[in-house]
Amino acid sequence: MKDSFGREIDYMRISITDRCNLRCRYCMPEGISLVPSEEILSFEEIVQICQAAAELGICRFKLTGGEPLIRPDCSKLVGMIKKIPGTKQVTLTTNGILLDDLLDDLMENGLDGVNISLDSLDNVVYEQITGFDELLKVKKGIDRAVKKGMRVKVNSVLQKGINDKEWLHLIELARERQIDVRFIEMMPIGFGKKSKGIDGNEVLLKLKDKYPGVKPDSSVHGNGPAVYYQIPGFKGSIGFISAVHRRFCGECNRVRLTAKGELKPCLCYEAYIDTKKVLRGLAYTDPRERKEGLKQALSKAIALKPEMHCFEAEDRITEMRQMVQIGG
Repeated sequence: MKDSFGREIDYMRISITDRCNLRCRYCMPEGISLVPSEEILSFEEIVQICQAAAELGICRFKLTGGEPLIRPDCSKLVGMIKKIPGTKQVTLTTNGILLDDLLDDLMENGLDGVNISLDSLDNVVYEQITGFDELLKVKKGIDRAVKKGMRVKVNSVLQKGINDKEWLHLIELARERQIDVRFIEMMPIGFGKKSKGIDGNEVLLKLKDKYPGVKPDSSVHGNGPAVYYQIPGFKGSIGFISAVHRRFCGECNRVRLTAKGELKPCLCYEAYIDTKKVLRGLAYTDPRERKEGLKQALSKAIALKPEMHCFEAEDRITEMRQMVQIGG
């Protein structure tokens, strides 16, 4: 389905929980208000939305959170979405702590790939950022996922004075492993406004200085806006998602679903369409009418997609919630 600017929208990010077993300050600071459990969509409701989305041409789904793997039977949801006619891909973003334990179930249910959020390979720095000493579990999950043939990407957010030199160590994950290591610029959402992120262009210049043979990698790596580079001798690639310094809105192909059923056209703005009015409303008791209502809700959300975000002008950002509350 195309939006009002002619962009093909074929990708949905689905937050299945706003809970997490880490406390990264730029995403989930202490004291944040969580959604009451009864307001969070059930798996059956999520599947109904995905079925409606698939009929509109959305064929790629990514499960996010919070931390999706802390929700019981997350693997089963993967399988439920994979069975929807028209679905081409189901992937997942996780902090990796539970990945080793759940990897077999996820793969048996058809998971196509996993993105692992990891901002440091130093135990002290990792605990400083996340609040917990869980790095060993994350490394174990990454290694086993690679050995099992799962497509793996590592997502890192660099912050000045905290982990800004970690790129040197993180890229080493791609030397002997078929892994994409991606550096994502800090988005000025929630507590992220108070954090000092790193311009992806700065990291790229340092990368080219250290590895003069670096060259662009034009092969397709997934659904997102990352720009990739290949370092000679490395099995994996290095990617950059520079939302602030390299606006990629013209290529945006996604819509987001929050844990409580809000369809968000763009992270930057507060606008959303509430699917719970359809899913739990008395006017949609017939399954066919409910699906049509969900398709209309999706169409409205896609029609609301702005031409571009305004991350470079924080006074124009209208989304005031924390990243974990909107399923970033």
